[in-house]
Amino acid sequence: MTRKTLEQQEKSILAPYAAFSFETRGRHYPEEEHPARCSFQRDRDRIIHSRCFRRLEYKTQVFTRSSCDHYRTRLTHSVEVAAVARTFARIFGVNETLTEAIALAHDIGHTPFGHAGEHELNRLMKDHGGFDHNLQSLRWVDLLDVQYPNFPGLNLTWETRAGLMKHESKKPEASLDGHPIGPRQSLEAQIADIADDITYYAHDVDDALLAKILSVDLLESQDLWQLANARTKREYTNLDRGANIRITIRNLLDLQIENIVTATEARIARHDPSSMQDVMELPQQLVGFSQEMADQADAFREFMYANVYFSHAISNQAEIATAMMRHLFEHYCRHPENMGRKAQARLTEDGQKRTVCDYLSGFTDKYVFQEHARYFR
Repeated sequence: MTRKTLEQQEKSILAPYAAFSFETRGRHYPEEEHPARCSFQRDRDRIIHSRCFRRLEYKTQVFTRSSCDHYRTRLTHSVEVAAVARTFARIFGVNETLTEAIALAHDIGHTPFGHAGEHELNRLMKDHGGFDHNLQSLRWVDLLDVQYPNFPGLNLTWETRAGLMKHESKKPEASLDGHPIGPRQSLEAQIADIADDITYYAHDVDDALLAKILSVDLLESQDLWQLANARTKREYTNLDRGANIRITIRNLLDLQIENIVTATEARIARHDPSSMQDVMELPQQLVGFSQEMADQADAFREFMYANVYFSHAISNQAEIATAMMRHLFEHYCRHPENMGRKAQARLTEDGQKRTVCDYLSGFTDKYVFQEHARYFR
């Protein structure tokens, strides 16, 4: 099974609006093609073997692992997103490997301590370009994770890199290497984006119940949970409480997936795109919910923010985390010689603040604790 055979399979299997690996817009630094792997397969494998991907194992999703080994991390979350995204890609007939690569890499730029760490770095960088974890993911794969002697970063294809720029794609005239990345993204990137949303809300419910921050009684106030629980009761009888919760969380995810499939297939049929470029130039995003499900998902998102992400327990964790991030940011600005060798080498090119920001964004939770204990006693 050679690369050329795999590329021929893409031609015969994928929809015309998919991203084809043999039509890639290429890599920033030209390389010889691999004899046995398509270009997007190489991207996926480079991401999996990168240090910035491995570090996600020790970065908080919502709950720190210090109190329970079962909580999700950024790594397990990324694997779960990729699993859901691959299902969508197969159903819609688009490039499964590219979709997987984008899904696996989407959180590579995330800070330690989840969104609390991101908000703090953004605050500290407000006068120096700010901080956005999506753009930081691109920065890591383009520049910061040095794995090869001939170029910085991982030298991924344009399609994978563009898929990490979901917020930038909405800006007029947004481009990457001279090619427009909007106003819509490729179908593969749209899939990875929505797979992220539905996966983390469903699984954060699981972790929040385990942490006893949420209760089933509280969840029953939400239409989406009621629909998922009703399906559980139709499918099974005499489940114990724990099993009922597990199946209902699964159904919470399945209901959203099924709705996205139906609504997206209808939009694809209505617009009938004939290429990836057609998808990117459409007046409407193709991948998404029906309006009714979108309203229920928005209500559930607000519920999660009110009862989980802004809860007292999470806020306490966040205060500790942001204080340590702030202390370390200020320390490295005063003492850049305490940063690693690669970070110090970027000071001239990127400036002090951005270099320190990059350095901290790569930290794991436990390394923040370790470094903070070294400099602040």
